[in-house]
Amino acid sequence: MKNTITFLLALTIFYSCLSTLPDSSFEKDLVFLKKFKETIVLKNNGGLSQIAVIPDYQGRVMTSTSNGAEGRSYGWVNDDLISSGEFTKHMNAFGGEDRFWMGPEGGQFSIFFEKDKAFTLENWFTPPQIDSEPFDIIQQNDTSVAFRKQMQLTNYQGFNFDIEVNRIVSIFSKENIEKSLSVSIPDQVSYVGFQSDNSITNIGSEAWSYSGGLLSIWILGMFVPTENTVVIIPYRDSLDLNTSYFGPIGSDRLLVTENVVLFKGDGKYRCKIGLPPKNALPVLGSYDMDNEVLTLVQYSFEGDSSYVNSLWEHQENPYSGDVINSYNDGPLEDGSMLGPFYELESSSSSRELGSGEMIQHIHRTYHFEGSIDSLSPIAKKVLDVNLSEITSKVKSSWR
Repeated sequence: MKNTITFLLALTIFYSCLSTLPDSSFEKDLVFLKKFKETIVLKNNGGLSQIAVIPDYQGRVMTSTSNGAEGRSYGWVNDDLISSGEFTKHMNAFGGEDRFWMGPEGGQFSIFFEKDKAFTLENWFTPPQIDSEPFDIIQQNDTSVAFRKQMQLTNYQGFNFDIEVNRIVSIFSKENIEKSLSVSIPDQVSYVGFQSDNSITNIGSEAWSYSGGLLSIWILGMFVPTENTVVIIPYRDSLDLNTSYFGPIGSDRLLVTENVVLFKGDGKYRCKIGLPPKNALPVLGSYDMDNEVLTLVQYSFEGDSSYVNSLWEHQENPYSGDVINSYNDGPLEDGSMLGPFYELESSSSSRELGSGEMIQHIHRTYHFEGSIDSLSPIAKKVLDVNLSEITSKVKSSWR
């Protein structure tokens, strides 16, 4: 009896402590996720850097923290959908900072639309293999976990792809982060960094060809929006910005300077932008002014020119797609929403693959939390921007 009372008292204290944590804490998200799904936690930096990974959601990194269990949770998590235990019709927006998808989404080689169907929302369906089916755990330790999934996808032309997906998720040490970004992290800045190393292999007997349709690896990160979050995408050469996805974007949401694209990440208006390979650099990011969080994404980019086009239309140039995308969620025509969230996305190039050949794509996510003065040297080094100038510019333009 005494042991039972002691246990109940400890349990009461535990949940009482949870209730005092901020709504955005990693611990709260972790307790919630573990209630419904097997959740793997990878740690580094003495446990201050942590990420939560769910095998049932395609080895997805759901969220992360740079300050241990009580620290801020950086990923957007769809509590309502996960707790319902149900699947939605077109896409299951469970959330997550790094989710595995494949393209193209639209066009005559799409894997999201059936043959001869109009490119409309009612005909758009995310393949369950990259939406609601689990990936198998192959290997696991304290700082990484490897997944595998074999699948068959059919595109708009009726071509069948036999695919093996391999995905390794790893969390970084401070030394890993500083080396990858060529930065020094100040003592007053908390940090977390992780990557997914993804590959798709043609395990069928038939080659993948330009004429029959190709695939790309597409990694998307869903983050918590705020009124004062700005997506920052540096670019090179004469900018050919793609804003054709979901309608017009006004100057109250999109600013272009001579070297960077600034895009509002408030989760209140559905819109999307993309950069082609001629403009892309292997980095992008965002800055949450309200919570003083700098997010950076670094991905593998070797200057290839063939990227699948995901526009919802029959395309004249199906391999002239984007390398980088950013999506801001908002109400649909019927008033419903997937989120709210905003996304930072990167894609691999597309190549013809013979049997046994593969494409690889690495996507890295970093969060740094601290004062604007302590974060500014990192932003300047990686994104070549002055955070104070960015803050002033967008606050004056987006009021």
